[in-house]
Amino acid sequence: MKTENELWEACKAFHGHECGGLAIGFKAALYAKELLQEDKAADEEIVCVSENDACGVDAVQVILSCTAGKGNLIFHMTGKQAFSFYSRKNGKSFRLLLRPHQSSSREESLNYYRYTDYHELFDVMETKITLPDEARIFQSVVCDQCHEKTAENYIHLENGRRLCPDCYRKYTRPLL
Repeated sequence: MKTENELWEACKAFHGHECGGLAIGFKAALYAKELLQEDKAADEEIVCVSENDACGVDAVQVILSCTAGKGNLIFHMTGKQAFSFYSRKNGKSFRLLLRPHQSSSREESLNYYRYTDYHELFDVMETKITLPDEARIFQSVVCDQCHEKTAENYIHLENGRRLCPDCYRKYTRPLL
């Protein structure tokens, strides 16, 4: 089991630098571990729905092993510093919403988020989003126009042709 400082160093190494945003995700992930009573996801046991694609998401990936590739890191873009966490093992779920704080500099922001207890940083709320289904594997289909393989759930049919999202031209008509 890694210490908090070892986890922070791993997050910094993955992210490339330290910043207040990384510290926010770091503290959210530590709080999630406590509330879920789980360490990290081997597969999709823990799910994170992040409401932003900012620096903190990297810490969630490192600490909880929630990744887009495994399908247990999902983005619901609201631009908020909020993360919903779910445990498929024990059914627990909650949303962590960062409490407002004004920092005068990047250094002050980093120090505040890095060294303030996570219980003081976040409001714990009920999740707004239903636990997403487990990731599915889809067959690949060759686009009839560009001839590139595309997952079948992204294919559009147009005049009997199978088209990928890049080749499909959405049909819209203005309202008069």
